[in-house]
Amino acid sequence: MPASSPPQINNATARHLFLDRHGLAAPLRGTATVEDVNSTIKSLGFVQVDSINTVARAHHMILASRLPGYKESHLKRLLEKDRQLFEHWTHDASVIPADFFPHWRLRFERDREKLIGRWRNWRQNGFEAKFNEVLQQVSDHGPVSSSTVGEGEKRSNGGWWNWHPSKTALEFLWRTGALSVCHRQGFQKVYDLTERVIPSAHRETLFEDHQTIDWAARAALNRLGFATSGELAAFWDLITPAEAKTWCEQKLAAGEIQEVLVECADGVVRKCFAAPETLDTLDNLSEPPSRVRILSPFDPALRDRKRAERLFGFHYRIEVFVPEPKRQYGYYVFPVLETDKLIGRVDMKAHRSEDRLHVKAFWPEKGTRLGKGRIAKLESEIGRMARFSGCSSVTFERDWLRTS
Repeated sequence: MPASSPPQINNATARHLFLDRHGLAAPLRGTATVEDVNSTIKSLGFVQVDSINTVARAHHMILASRLPGYKESHLKRLLEKDRQLFEHWTHDASVIPADFFPHWRLRFERDREKLIGRWRNWRQNGFEAKFNEVLQQVSDHGPVSSSTVGEGEKRSNGGWWNWHPSKTALEFLWRTGALSVCHRQGFQKVYDLTERVIPSAHRETLFEDHQTIDWAARAALNRLGFATSGELAAFWDLITPAEAKTWCEQKLAAGEIQEVLVECADGVVRKCFAAPETLDTLDNLSEPPSRVRILSPFDPALRDRKRAERLFGFHYRIEVFVPEPKRQYGYYVFPVLETDKLIGRVDMKAHRSEDRLHVKAFWPEKGTRLGKGRIAKLESEIGRMARFSGCSSVTFERDWLRTS
């Protein structure tokens, strides 16, 4: 008897599921508590941290797009006082629920092996000789930053490759778990001994490698809804593609996950994996609210640019490092979501000294009509972003509404 073909998820349903798992499908409330923020981050898995402050820093925008009542003090409290979160690496620097800290021991071990060789070749500044000195300074005198270690070492205004030896040691000790970020001054990381930052319950919990691999793959699939093995590996960047592939093979054989066919925006069908319980929810998914949301370029829903393009037909690349004459849109352009579609991108910047958010341009996606209702919703969201950025007014270029 021939095997039945995998169930198929049409594109609209796939988008609804994806947005639901990324916290962008629920109706928005006007208030938010510290507990709401903590719950949102745990549901997402992590929130990327980025320094660019064109309107607001990425981590704050990510949370504000899901919690309109979000305040930056909420995140500060969770990180620096309650210790419900810790800062470390996923695919990039991120804030992560402290409950997940025990699984990051696998990353510490692997980064130690990986970085020691790479950094010896790239830095060549004797940073390894500074490990004990830096640790002793922190132990004896408390938290440090890169500016308060390595007294007498030559400083440079260059990039990461020009770090002085003690800064390199400091970063290595953070990446490998001996130190943790206890707070930030401005945007500069301040480090302390991990035992003085991470609650003991999380530090004392130990997992075998196979337990962390199982957790990482399972938790990633839950947050993505459907995924290939490669996407599961990339989600936390904690396990290897080979480990994720083996996990999928084993769980498929055990009936814990199943193959599904997901329709992309262009009609192409792609084979993925999903949990059976996820498929049981598809008929009950609610359509996302019809409001417009301006997203951070580093929003979790857009982190995997190729996946977002397959699912929404939205091609997005950040142009921060593109020379200005070669930019298609702008230095730091924000994607715009309406209901379950990415309808365009907006170039805007907070001029705080002038108390205004200035909108340079909005480019609608091809086929997106700019009727009065849609423009009104867009302007309302721009006004909300202005207030969130600390500006009381919005100004627009005369030709800010561009053609698709």
